[in-house]
Amino acid sequence: MRRIITTLFFFFVFISCGRSFTSKERDVIFQDGGDVMQVMSIANRSDSLLLRSRCLPVTEQMVKTNEFSELRRRMLATVQSPEHDGVGIAAPQVGILRQIVAVQRFDKDGAPFEFFINPKIKTCMGAKQLGGEGCLSVPNRRGEVERFQKIVLQYRDAEFTPHLDTIEGFTAVIFQHEIDHLRGVLYIDKEQN
Repeated sequence: MRRIITTLFFFFVFISCGRSFTSKERDVIFQDGGDVMQVMSIANRSDSLLLRSRCLPVTEQMVKTNEFSELRRRMLATVQSPEHDGVGIAAPQVGILRQIVAVQRFDKDGAPFEFFINPKIKTCMGAKQLGGEGCLSVPNRRGEVERFQKIVLQYRDAEFTPHLDTIEGFTAVIFQHEIDHLRGVLYIDKEQN
């Protein structure tokens, strides 16, 4: 009986930890209270190790928190800041190992930034094309990478509603780059010489 109670205790502790941001994640999200977050760089050994880690999924409970709102606000401020000025950003790039990306949607009017939770590429279509890429976490470098020009993306939005979209062109390339970050993969791992 004692073994069952102990097992149940650890099960509920494990489940509850997965439903909210950890205290370490909260510290990063609210660090400095500013807008722009520190971007992890491969030039720093501990940052590089973090960037090479797989990300955990986001739960519906997490999406309803102040931490999630603040993380979204600060990720957007970071990717749009003049010192970074990117077209996409993934949560691990700001020190949060969760499956969240922000992508500039060049395939939509006004090219807005949108957030995607637990994104997965379900299908890649057509031939790959070679194109130039850079990364906020790989400063002062660009490379050539082969990417699919059309993908089917499964994800959840900020209300945790599931979606399935077909995305083409440069926006499809951005998604592939950002989703690689969630698996601990950098574009330099795929770079063509």
